[in-house]
Amino acid sequence: MAPPKKEAGDAADEDPGKAAREYVNPTPKGELKLMDAPMQKAYQPHEVEASWNDWWEAQAYYRAESSPEDKRPKFSICLPPPNVTGALHIGHALTVAVQDLIARWRRMQGYNVLWIPGTDHAGIATQVVVEKQLAKRSPPLSRHDLGREAFLEKVWEYKEECHGRITGQLKRLGCSLDWSREVFTLDEPRVHAVKAAFKKFYDDGLLYRDVRLTNWCCTLRSGISDIEVDYEDIEKRKRFTVPGHDKSKTYVFGVIWSFAYKLVGSDEEIVVATTRPETMLGDVAIAVHPDDPRYKHYHGKFFQHPFVDRKLPLILDSTLVDMNFGTGAVKITPAHDPNDFAAGRRHGLPEITVFTDDGKMAANCDQFAGMMRFDARDAVLIALKKMGHFRGDADNKMRLGPHWCCCQLCWWSSRRAIRPPTGRTAPAATPMATATPSPPATPTSGLAATPTPAPTTPPRSTTPLRPSPSTSTSPWSR
Repeated sequence: MAPPKKEAGDAADEDPGKAAREYVNPTPKGELKLMDAPMQKAYQPHEVEASWNDWWEAQAYYRAESSPEDKRPKFSICLPPPNVTGALHIGHALTVAVQDLIARWRRMQGYNVLWIPGTDHAGIATQVVVEKQLAKRSPPLSRHDLGREAFLEKVWEYKEECHGRITGQLKRLGCSLDWSREVFTLDEPRVHAVKAAFKKFYDDGLLYRDVRLTNWCCTLRSGISDIEVDYEDIEKRKRFTVPGHDKSKTYVFGVIWSFAYKLVGSDEEIVVATTRPETMLGDVAIAVHPDDPRYKHYHGKFFQHPFVDRKLPLILDSTLVDMNFGTGAVKITPAHDPNDFAAGRRHGLPEITVFTDDGKMAANCDQFAGMMRFDARDAVLIALKKMGHFRGDADNKMRLGPHWCCCQLCWWSSRRAIRPPTGRTAPAATPMATATPSPPATPTSGLAATPTPAPTTPPRSTTPLRPSPSTSTSPWSR
């Protein structure tokens, strides 16, 4: 027999949470639940579950005993701290249900059980959520509009809001957590522990400072870890819109462009190729294989950069160059490519950053300074064609690197050189290596990076802060 149809406009159907929100609990907080009222005909979770968790907490049923007099066997687990970026979902409910079962089982076996609650500040993810909230305001705001201190206040306000919601959910679930020991990943004891651990690693020689390449997010204006970059493979040329650029424009990726550098004082040339023409403004050398007969007569020679007053030496590098691939000549941009970075370190080349923190061309880029990086790409190609240096293009399989947690804001991450703060020394550098402040990118990421103008940057100190494994062939040594 089919159940009777509900009347149209049934209040419970229109707002199933209304009864729970309007329920007034007659039991004082922390006291044993009053059960004088008659039992409801249907199960009402908000009435049945009310008061129990408060009473369990007040009775310290879930509090672990820290007295040395307690001889019971110990059992401890830690709640995987949820991110303070919203509310708990069904996945969290599954996790805590399993942990709660284990904790209660051990208590029944006579163990002194400690189940530690806590939440995670979730750094970049929380920042992105707050920035999106600010962007939805009228008028829209950014963290730069607010300033650092005011923005941090907004982040802490959001943290408190989410923390209250999350802990409330855990208590409503009846999780047998020891709330007297609740932690937060940015509370004072945790911050102190992190600093102490880093100091120990430093004292043990496991940490050192150096100029390295990292992923750079032009929207967050921050370095991000490799695991926060999702890669998209493209087989051939394809056009994309790029956050931070004109929304009505698209930019082509999956192409390799060839152009020529002229030998100083001659019309002779050497042809190189790149997937990121805009980075050629940071080129500092051209590499060939030492055994390549085509370029023997160029050994020790220099080539003129077409846009800036810079002469590029021809260097010999059998590690980087495959003389049977392409023209057998490779442009070297140490500040914007990991392979070039490693080659630059081997040969003592300068590391010139040509992007600002927000992805524009830096002041050392001559006529292209101030352009958005992909607009500069088009401008560089047009200028090369006008000067007669352009030699063609072809489809090229490549990988692009969208940043997972703010892909709606900044798709393209980039490699950036990270240098020690002013006044701190870095590992020894070769005599030729002069530094320029800031960001680089992988050859296939199609991105930009960030700096301060190179000409004013002093050379890196040759006094090491900590001996660095600089002899490693990988620029990603940590």
